[in-house]
Amino acid sequence: MRAYIIKRTLTAIPLLLAISFVCFVFINLIPSDPAEVALRIRQTPVVTPEAIAQVRAELGLDQPYLIRYMNWVIACLQLDFGVSYINPARTVLGEFQRCLPATLLLALTSLVFVVGLSIPIGFFCAVYKGGWFDKIMRALVFLTTSMPAYWIGLLLIWVISIKLDLLPTSGSESWQHLILPAFTVSLTYISTYIRLIRNNMLENMKEDYVTYATVRGIRQRTILTKHILKNSLHTCIIAIGMSIPQLIAGTIVVENVFAWPGLGQLCISSIFNRDYPIIQTYVLFVGFLFVIFNLLFDIIQYIVDPRLREERAQ
Repeated sequence: MRAYIIKRTLTAIPLLLAISFVCFVFINLIPSDPAEVALRIRQTPVVTPEAIAQVRAELGLDQPYLIRYMNWVIACLQLDFGVSYINPARTVLGEFQRCLPATLLLALTSLVFVVGLSIPIGFFCAVYKGGWFDKIMRALVFLTTSMPAYWIGLLLIWVISIKLDLLPTSGSESWQHLILPAFTVSLTYISTYIRLIRNNMLENMKEDYVTYATVRGIRQRTILTKHILKNSLHTCIIAIGMSIPQLIAGTIVVENVFAWPGLGQLCISSIFNRDYPIIQTYVLFVGFLFVIFNLLFDIIQYIVDPRLREERAQ
């Protein structure tokens, strides 16, 4: 087991380096000159070639490409991601520290919605397969999966906030402002995991251990909850855990719809203002999350599932 964990951890290192290189390359492929963009954002009256050359030297853009990449990677390892072009007095790390708690709160609340709604709904859809509840839920799952998050958010604002006047439309002043954006982020994942739990339970209902438990006279409720649901949740919990980075990255559009002051709103404003250091750090941060969470839950699945250990041992 220790050898597998070390092997998977070492495999993640070149993947993280590859992500950092791709991130660096794509940001530098943008046709605009970062030095000229920085001068315009700083509202320099006259942008001269001399001023551009001076800013390029300040930002280290006059160095060779690979040297710039190596310097950037070394600085990132020291948590130095540069300064914002919009306000050179603010560091990128400081901007992330300011906005990250709001994004994590939104993602955590969305995860609570995903777990709290998908498990019971998926359970009852499997138990009452073909019934009216199952048909209604499957129709809702189809609709919510096909609609983009920003459209769902605008629809919820129009119905819940404007027509019914139940919740605020935007902002982050209280817990009530959190409900609509969190539900919007989680809705697609709820639909996915309802379908996954339902299908897993229907497959487990056909297993021999269910027939054996029924013959032994065990109550149907006990079979459903302590055996079928428990065995069906194993894959779902791993999948939900690996979806946490998607929840964090998926807030980028929703935060702008609901004016939630998180990383998503920071990233979109940086895109419009061409604040390249923040965009570059955001892409690197999301890629880092995907690699780390996939590594973490891959190891967890290897530890809790003896079948995987037997396959890897062969």
